[in-house]
Amino acid sequence: MDLLRQKKSAAARGFLDDQFLIAMPGMKDDRFARAVIYVCAHSDEGAMGLIINQSQQVLFPDLLVQLGILDEQEAIRLPASARDFVVRNGGPVDRSRGFVLHTDDYTVESSLPVSNEICLTATVDILRAISAGRGPRHALMALGYAGWGAGQLESEIAQNGWLTCPAKPDLLFDGDIERKYDRILASIGVNLAHLSQDAGHA
Repeated sequence: MDLLRQKKSAAARGFLDDQFLIAMPGMKDDRFARAVIYVCAHSDEGAMGLIINQSQQVLFPDLLVQLGILDEQEAIRLPASARDFVVRNGGPVDRSRGFVLHTDDYTVESSLPVSNEICLTATVDILRAISAGRGPRHALMALGYAGWGAGQLESEIAQNGWLTCPAKPDLLFDGDIERKYDRILASIGVNLAHLSQDAGHA
């Protein structure tokens, strides 16, 4: 998580910041099969990102009650946008910790810029704001994250584990989680049937 603390401004961006990582068919780690990851921080020291196309069983209103942000009666009266807010499985690391990716129309002191338009906030302030209908225009919440040590992600990309492309906010934030993997591939003109599972170049 030190990677995030080093991100004081969007100007301090790493090469893969604000990119999608798309798992290739040959992905050997089942936790990342057909995963799309949004890279929040990337540097020589490693990388950190959130899986955006796997949902959690826990419902957002229940999570707010568990965290003591609302009581059960208040949770019942949540606006539809908060009631239907999907909690995603952000990755296998630190799965009890929550992260919210969101547009920059909402920021608090702890918000970290990922790009010129996207921020990451990992404090309960933003959950309170979303539950009260005062949150950002677009947001997604995830529990846990995906992390890589120095050079590890670059090595996985070189071995054909991941395809990368610039992240598009509409594909990042839309609620169609089930089809997100196929739609992101289609948006860059990639046909899954034509993807090789082997590393190397023709």
